Amino acid sequence: MSLAILGILIAVLLVIRVPVAFAFLGPSLLYMMLEGQSTGMALRSVTNAMGSFPLLAVPLFIFLGSLANHAGIADRLFRFALAVLARVRGNLGYVAVGTSVGFSWMSGSAVADAAALGKVQIPAMLRAGYKRRFATGVNAASSLIAPVMPPSIPAVIFAGLAAISTGALFAASVIPALLMAVGLCVVVFILVRRNPNIQKGVWNKQEVLDSTKGVILPMVTPFIILGGILGGVFTPTEAAAVGVVYILLVGIVQRSLSLKGFLAAVKESVLTTAAIMVIVASASLLGYILARERLPQILTEFFFSLTDNPTVFLALAALLALILGTVIDATAILVLVVPILMPIALEYGVDPIVLGVMLIISLMIGLLTPPVGTVLFVTAAVSKTRVGEVFRGSLPFMIPSVVIVVLVILFPDAVMWLPRTLGL
Repeated sequence: MSLAILGILIAVLLVIRVPVAFAFLGPSLLYMMLEGQSTGMALRSVTNAMGSFPLLAVPLFIFLGSLANHAGIADRLFRFALAVLARVRGNLGYVAVGTSVGFSWMSGSAVADAAALGKVQIPAMLRAGYKRRFATGVNAASSLIAPVMPPSIPAVIFAGLAAISTGALFAASVIPALLMAVGLCVVVFILVRRNPNIQKGVWNKQEVLDSTKGVILPMVTPFIILGGILGGVFTPTEAAAVGVVYILLVGIVQRSLSLKGFLAAVKESVLTTAAIMVIVASASLLGYILARERLPQILTEFFFSLTDNPTVFLALAALLALILGTVIDATAILVLVVPILMPIALEYGVDPIVLGVMLIISLMIGLLTPPVGTVLFVTAAVSKTRVGEVFRGSLPFMIPSVVIVVLVILFPDAVMWLPRTLGL
């Protein structure tokens, strides 16, 4: 009965648009009081969740992405991709995908990607004759590559909660992220063929050379971060710190990062980190309550009553993530469901890394779906477009992400190929 009341209160608060952190925190504290639980127990649950060393990488990766944005790296990547693909029909659609892949190696956040790239790419696409729905849809959907491609902030959070190797999860995410990019390019190709007004650009050798010079130093960043982590040189936290220092040096050398931009990056990082940590704290307290009410054991019995097939379990977990992702922030869902689903996954013989990749991609789709859909709102804001129009434009571009989720479920060994090859 207590669990039912708790769930109803949270649902009501979410429906009336109370922020997720407070929608979790208020009912959880009320439960603790009614059940006679000490506040000390609640505080220990919260501080243990927030005091995890792997989570220290989260603010550093956020700072890295914000610095890259204020150092003008997104603009340089866009200019380079546009110069290289100038003679391709529908080039700006492919540029949106390619630039997102490049920027994802530094940001790790879909929201940061959508904000940094959308304000450059969407106006350029509209000026070139692309339809608004296409321009906003491809940019919004491309931003989902960032939280899948390492360094991924959701992957850091999942690895910390599941007590698994962050490097192995990073490695497992590379192929799905690249397949997402390929899938988006296929959708761009199909949609561009239906619009005869889109013409090829003019290839300029000098522009290619000039734009290449601007991206050489920034594109060393993923080699430092991913190479360091996958090669065992750095922990993810250390790699994030090294990446921050390197981007700072790049900004100084290229004279693209001003003091004002640096301070703005610091402010953005502090605000974003604070928001994430408040969600982690409130969700961890709710997770403690759910564990106390034996919800993991109840769900384990429920799943095994339905099936003993690990593929079916993964499909059900993906469906759960897709549904929750439409109404709750992805960070909160990870903090809540990972401690619950991990024991069940192990009972089914599912590798935690496969579970992590599948959950992250499934939850990221929720960033493009109302009513929460953070990326929808960000894209709508930077493009001055209605949220509904952005959502309709995003629909065809969601298909590759859904297909990748299905492929991860059906072919888990393919996900594990790279981490096993690297010995992670």
